[in-house]
Amino acid sequence: MQGEVRLRPPRNALDGRAVGWWRTQLLITTAVPVLVLGVLGALIGPARFWLLVAAAALAAVGLACTAVLPGWWYRVHRWEVTDDAVYVRTGALWQEWRIAPMSRIQTVDTVRGPLEQTFRLATVTVTTASSKGTIRIEGLDHEVAAALAERLTLITGGTPGDAT
Repeated sequence: MQGEVRLRPPRNALDGRAVGWWRTQLLITTAVPVLVLGVLGALIGPARFWLLVAAAALAAVGLACTAVLPGWWYRVHRWEVTDDAVYVRTGALWQEWRIAPMSRIQTVDTVRGPLEQTFRLATVTVTTASSKGTIRIEGLDHEVAAALAERLTLITGGTPGDAT
């Protein structure tokens, strides 16, 4: 008989390199529009002042977010896998706690984008039979992610599905 699945704080933190990965994502996301505004400001004389002001304001907000948010996200994001369920907590202001019982898991995937590969990280995506969709555990060491995907595959392979 399987144990009881209940809402509780997941125990595992993400890999510490996730902070650098998030910071790099935020810097890239900020740099592209700042660069576009800067180039437009250099090319369009009549609008130069306002374009450069917008670029500077966007750069300031982007740098502030880059300095603060990744550390905050790291403190909040948690995950755990038991024999009964996958537990994930994400979000900073609006926290989302998700539980996927093993019997509801349909597929398990690992994804490593170019930036994740640079930081030796990976994302495990757990697709469930739920209208809410997938559960993503981002910011895992790539070896931990591979082992987790293998473990989930083994557990779900031996777990009878829900009879609905």
